[in-house]
Amino acid sequence: MRRSHVLHRGVLLLVAAVVMSSGPVLPAAADDAASAEAFTFVGGPGDCGPGYPAGSQIVTARWLKGMGLPDNGGPNVGTNPADNPNKKDQHWGLLLSKNGTTPDCSAAGARIHGVKGKTVTATFALGFDYRNGGHCGAGAPRFNVDTDMGFFFVGCANAPQSPAPQDPLQWTRTRSVLSTCGIECFPTPIPVGAKIKSITIIFDEGTDTANNDTQGVGLAVLDNIFINGTTIGANGNSGDDD
Repeated sequence: MRRSHVLHRGVLLLVAAVVMSSGPVLPAAADDAASAEAFTFVGGPGDCGPGYPAGSQIVTARWLKGMGLPDNGGPNVGTNPADNPNKKDQHWGLLLSKNGTTPDCSAAGARIHGVKGKTVTATFALGFDYRNGGHCGAGAPRFNVDTDMGFFFVGCANAPQSPAPQDPLQWTRTRSVLSTCGIECFPTPIPVGAKIKSITIIFDEGTDTANNDTQGVGLAVLDNIFINGTTIGANGNSGDDD
């Protein structure tokens, strides 16, 4: 799991730097509103390094109805497979896809609004629920966390995981405490007291990078994005979560 990240670490970090410096692809929400704004990035010549070729139009990022878990927090399936609960719930979920090779200078993702200026505490945690069968690699989907003490990222494959409560057989939940996280955090855990400049979810591992998805599907579906006690779902909007 770790090796797949190391092989393309340089490209991952270059893409991260360009994405962080580029302007919004979609209208941005106010910074004081907890939300996750889907975006795509396709680099031009040299954007991912000197002499590096331009990226391709192979990435998708969008909140879609029917893609996620029930927005009301209820169960996704019932005891009768033909009679699921929450029939009228819109089931918003975040689709992230890269339909090509990992080294291509492109990425899908979501900008997390409402986090600028927050301080990393001993219990500050990040995570999300992802649909089983999609990609959960060492480097994607990941949180890029830029702070006044440096740049860090928090990966998926090596993060602590448990069955997602709304659909424990088909969805998985990740949670990483930033100050004590393990090898999912690069280059180190994030020090207590660090001031957050930005948090972004990045998906830039393509169909040539397999992990839990043994053939490499190049896509992930996320929901219930967890930002230190706030859960973001339902078309990128938030609600409080214990």
